[in-house]
Amino acid sequence: MPASVITLRGVTALTPEGHSLFSQLNLSLSVERTGLVGRNGVGKSTLLRLMAGDLRPDSGSIDCPLRLGWLRQGHGAATRGTVAALFGIGEDLARLARIEAGHGSLGDFSAADWTLPARFESAIAGAGLAVAADTSIDTLSGGQRTRLALAALLFKEPQYLLLDEPTNDLDRDGRRAVLQLLADWNGGALVVSHDRELLGEMDSIVELTSLGATRYGGNWQHYRAQKQAELTAIGREVADARKQLAAVQRSTQQRLERKARTDGAGRRKRARGDAPKILLDAQKQRSEASGGSSVRLGEARQAEAEQALQAARQKVEVQKPVVVELASSALAAGKTVLTLEAVNAGYDLRQPVLQQLSLALRGPERVALVGPNGAGKSTLLALVAGELEPFSGSVACQVDCARLDQRAALLQAHGTVLESFCRYHPGLAEGACREALARLGFRAAAALQPVASLSGGERLRAALACVLGGPRPPQLLLLDEPTNHLDLEAIAALEAGLGSYDGALLVASHDQAFLQAIGIERYITLGG
Repeated sequence: MPASVITLRGVTALTPEGHSLFSQLNLSLSVERTGLVGRNGVGKSTLLRLMAGDLRPDSGSIDCPLRLGWLRQGHGAATRGTVAALFGIGEDLARLARIEAGHGSLGDFSAADWTLPARFESAIAGAGLAVAADTSIDTLSGGQRTRLALAALLFKEPQYLLLDEPTNDLDRDGRRAVLQLLADWNGGALVVSHDRELLGEMDSIVELTSLGATRYGGNWQHYRAQKQAELTAIGREVADARKQLAAVQRSTQQRLERKARTDGAGRRKRARGDAPKILLDAQKQRSEASGGSSVRLGEARQAEAEQALQAARQKVEVQKPVVVELASSALAAGKTVLTLEAVNAGYDLRQPVLQQLSLALRGPERVALVGPNGAGKSTLLALVAGELEPFSGSVACQVDCARLDQRAALLQAHGTVLESFCRYHPGLAEGACREALARLGFRAAAALQPVASLSGGERLRAALACVLGGPRPPQLLLLDEPTNHLDLEAIAALEAGLGSYDGALLVASHDQAFLQAIGIERYITLGG
């Protein structure tokens, strides 16, 4: 491993409720591109906040002598103001403008940075954008804002990058731009992501679990191979330890049974009186001494075997797997599910996002909506769900449908996961609601978690549970970037669950690996 430039020693982080996210964490990072992976809620974003100085660890220390650039999850989409303000160059550009207009002061000339316009244009072009400095960020799509925020981050010339889900909400061009930016980056970077394509470009992977942080050399594919080999080896170690414990227990039992038979023979001989008492007493003492030693030896060996088994088990993080189990939607093959005819729609009558759009879905068809950010994918899903009315044309959804948006808006922000589920399924008894949530990974106390305390991935998984966990799932499922905030384990579980779903799917996603895994049959390209 290259020399470390950032070092974490014994770092502990607690939630506001006092629960431990990670404890006594040790980690060294070098000048390389490192992917940070782990299940939702394990503390990945918290770790970046600690490194950036936005939070203080509850114990331990972080040695980071570098100038950091930090892209928060969702920060780009929330950015407001002008592009110049985001880059922090508004006054510098105004100074150059005054000089060019002939109104510059001596102070303007002495402080002028004549390289600024060229550097700004280079940063914008590197992000795959074409926007002026005075452009209002409100006019840009969420994906464009994220790319812009990353460009502004690099413009300030940090020495090390902390990136939290940088490809979320990005279209294919945006994802390629992020990949290229990182490929051209010469400094170190720690990238929290579940984007398998992005992780494939990393130099190393750090897995964060409740057991700590483990570094694996190589990219995502190498990590998966190493992780599988590691789990196989640990599995063999656990199996061998179990066999050894069982053998020790059998041996101990056999010794105890032999001693019991010997003691029984001695008692019978003493009862018959056919041997001198002094001889029988001596035999009894030898038997008791030998038996006691044997028992102690057996207990010691059993304790060693149990310790070996416990040590092997502690190498594996104990997790309850996420399983998405769906009932049948009972959708008939060939049934007309959805029709749109000559639809014009959007949020501005003068500039409809969708123009003269017609399409039809029949039977359990699986259709993906693709296209650049701002092309109208989310708008189309909102139309089908009845959340938006078209300006003209007709939308006819002829089966029950459910829409899951990117922000999991169906959850009650001030309630628990269980309360949101019961609200979404008002005719279902609480016991049935709990049972359904358990099937989708929210067991017992997990169902009582406040929605406000959930990570982004946990929120999306809870919303999925609400949409999919009823007595019968909808016959048409509308998914808007469903993998954006899920961890890799939950994505795999969702892929498996949707693989067995027998209803129709209309999915907006830029995650090509996900679309392939769920068996998309048809692609509809918008905005192109």
